[in-house]
Amino acid sequence: MTTHHSSDSYLEHAHGLFGNRGGILGWIFTLDHKRIGVMYLICVLFAFFIAGVFALMIRFQLLTPEGTFLTQDQYNQVFTLHGAIMVFLVIIPGVPAALGNFILPIMLGAKDVAFPKLNLFSWYLWIFGLIFFLLSLVSGGVDTGWTFYTPYSIDKTSSMGGVIPALVGAFVLGFSSIFTGLNFIVTIHRLRPPGMTWFRMPLFLWGTYATAVIQVLATPVIGITLLLLIVERTLGIGIFDPAMGGDPVLYQHFFWFYSHPAVYIMILPAMAVVSELIPVHSHRHIFGYKFIAYSSIAIAMFGFLVWGHHMFTSGQSPLMNVIFSLITFSVSIPSAVKVFNWLATLYKGSISLNTPMLYALSFIFIFTIGGLTGLHLGTLATDVHLHDSYFVVAHFHYVMMGSALIGFIGGIHHWWPKMSGKMYSEFWGRIAAVLVFIGFNLTFFTQFMLGSQGMPRRYAQYATMPEFQTYHVLSTLGSVIMALGFVITAIYLIQSMLSGKKAPSNPWGGRSLEWQCSSPPPWNNFSEQPTVGDCYDYSVLEWDDKEQGYHWKEGIAHPGGPQ
Repeated sequence: MTTHHSSDSYLEHAHGLFGNRGGILGWIFTLDHKRIGVMYLICVLFAFFIAGVFALMIRFQLLTPEGTFLTQDQYNQVFTLHGAIMVFLVIIPGVPAALGNFILPIMLGAKDVAFPKLNLFSWYLWIFGLIFFLLSLVSGGVDTGWTFYTPYSIDKTSSMGGVIPALVGAFVLGFSSIFTGLNFIVTIHRLRPPGMTWFRMPLFLWGTYATAVIQVLATPVIGITLLLLIVERTLGIGIFDPAMGGDPVLYQHFFWFYSHPAVYIMILPAMAVVSELIPVHSHRHIFGYKFIAYSSIAIAMFGFLVWGHHMFTSGQSPLMNVIFSLITFSVSIPSAVKVFNWLATLYKGSISLNTPMLYALSFIFIFTIGGLTGLHLGTLATDVHLHDSYFVVAHFHYVMMGSALIGFIGGIHHWWPKMSGKMYSEFWGRIAAVLVFIGFNLTFFTQFMLGSQGMPRRYAQYATMPEFQTYHVLSTLGSVIMALGFVITAIYLIQSMLSGKKAPSNPWGGRSLEWQCSSPPPWNNFSEQPTVGDCYDYSVLEWDDKEQGYHWKEGIAHPGGPQ
């Protein structure tokens, strides 16, 4: 059994200074985890908007075989910044930094994270990372691809002067990720309330914890690698440049040793969100709690062992290819455990097809396609054919955007009443969710066909392959439909802040501790230390027509009350 840390008095003092202060200074100097989470959310969505504009530029460029409005150099810059911003500034920090910062301490019944000042510093580092990426735009651009592969990133004769600012931006963002992960690990270990053992934690905390372990252990590798790139480009020391005795394949090993675990930094938090959405909105106890919890840890462990499957065609030994292929297939086991347990939870549940549930169901469908198409890329014989084709682009987006981002958006809708204190339009929420689902699948499912028929990725034009135009037109149409869904989402969420109906404390019938405080939560989250029950036992709740929310049944002790 763990107890709250002795820093509670410090936190009360800090919140008194910063948490309740109004104006812009009250926000940018706050130590309140809720405000930091909101600032992360606003900034991540702003970065998502920038990356989304770049994505639409890519799709409109490919409407015709000869291209439409971008030169080849401009196209390279656009898809580089689209990928880098989406990965480093949106998907990696999305769920942990934005939703995690706001929800995790309240789920623990705590007043804040373990290190409030470090938490704020992590946000400042994110801001600096964004500034450096924007600086790379005005410094000549970056055309290396989001992976910063050598020798492109160390070519000093290139006119692209934005490489170093982009590398510095990614380096700084790495520290932000490490500090966030460290904070969450200590918070979960030290600030759990009495009675909340490891196997009484909500599954969101398990997923966030596994993600934090990857952040702390894997991110230093990419930080050192990017630093070596900067040193090589500025000082001319041969590390990865073959002209100076370096090894470009070594860079790929270093990069993917981080970046494949980073895939799970992106997807594990989204899985954790879905593990909350499915039981709450089907009003049924989660099926196989321990299996889902352990599978999060298993995915984190396997994630460190499979980086070589990105390099089947790089010239590494056939034996290593076989080993990496075998381990790659093993990752599907804990992922499948989650999917089957979610489906078992849905079985005979009282399913509410509201907006969060639509995103959860979309996640399951899209993630399943992303996972199954990964088998083609993990198989040596088919990967040789599909490598560097649009099949890889489609698979990557099904896992990273269609799954990680869909889970993030589902989480925003699930906890929006708790964060804002307002209810959004369920009608427009459902319409937007359907548009995003249709648009996404139309955009990227056609790219599986493109790739399997031989369309290479990263091409600014395909004049010698005009037979692919129909697929590209359909893909572009899908991107417009998806963008429309996101625009509608932004409109009704903003509208809810201005004139939405007041949210009850528990609009969905959730059982974990964040639903036991008011919406939005008070500055110290709970007036009294809550007691812990089974966070997936929904039998103690009933609907209240007057409050338009759920409350505890008569005669059952309120678990948010004093012990």
